[in-house]
Amino acid sequence: MRTTNSYIRFFIFLGISFGILAYAIAPEQPLVVISNGLFWSVFIVVAIIGLAAEVCVTALKSVLYNSLKEDQKKIYLENKAYKKEHRYDKLRAIYIKLLASKPIEEEHEIILEHNYDGIKELDNDLPPWWVYGFYASIIFAAVYLIRFEVFSDYNQVEEYTTEVAEAKIAIEEYKKTAKNLVDINTVTLLTEVGDLKSGKTTFNEKCIACHKADAGGGIGPNLTDEFWILGGGIKNVFKTISEGGRSGKGMVPWKAELKPLQIAQVASYVLSLQGTTPAEPKAPQGDKWIPEKVE
Repeated sequence: MRTTNSYIRFFIFLGISFGILAYAIAPEQPLVVISNGLFWSVFIVVAIIGLAAEVCVTALKSVLYNSLKEDQKKIYLENKAYKKEHRYDKLRAIYIKLLASKPIEEEHEIILEHNYDGIKELDNDLPPWWVYGFYASIIFAAVYLIRFEVFSDYNQVEEYTTEVAEAKIAIEEYKKTAKNLVDINTVTLLTEVGDLKSGKTTFNEKCIACHKADAGGGIGPNLTDEFWILGGGIKNVFKTISEGGRSGKGMVPWKAELKPLQIAQVASYVLSLQGTTPAEPKAPQGDKWIPEKVE
């Protein structure tokens, strides 16, 4: 039979394993692993190994206990009961020492002479933890006064300004790797296979009804040639998908249904189709797009 301690030990093992695996797989955003199949596969294997180890330890303890003689079992149980009864003795002694109070049997030694209607007062010392805390607050106040008032160290306004500036820098650094925070100003052409594959999936779900599966154009324009109604390039295509086409006609805005990352992926996939040859290409519409030269 499993003991309470073995259950506690097993769940502690699971918690530690969860944390280590989460940080190993996704150190920057460990909670993301909740939706990661690989994480749960590894975690289940680790949990099974931990459970098997705990069962083996419990079984070994049971075998060792059963191998004892009756008098040895009695001594073992007595020692176990003694340890359980006195396991908090050290903590209790520390608690009493921190209070510095007299036991009730010795209170007659510190009773003050005056009384009111039979009510008497004890002359207890202040608890040491309170006294030491008071002394520590005096030392802290003196250091604070000298540092900030005598030597004029930074004030709260300067501290706030510095922290805001650091936070803005941290946000900009985070945005560089957080694809889902992309917008018209920060979007860049995605070339990774995973992004283009996701873009193709979105294109097949949302776009082929108007542009056909090979992007040759149907109700909507041909997306494989060099001509664009609202401009080519990743920024213009991203904006068109997000905000929609021309007012009163053209494509509807997709920003309510698609996340920024999805829009960037499908825009990049559309641009990857440039120069391909659809089965029935629609006649060019709009103006020929000439990318700006980057100096």
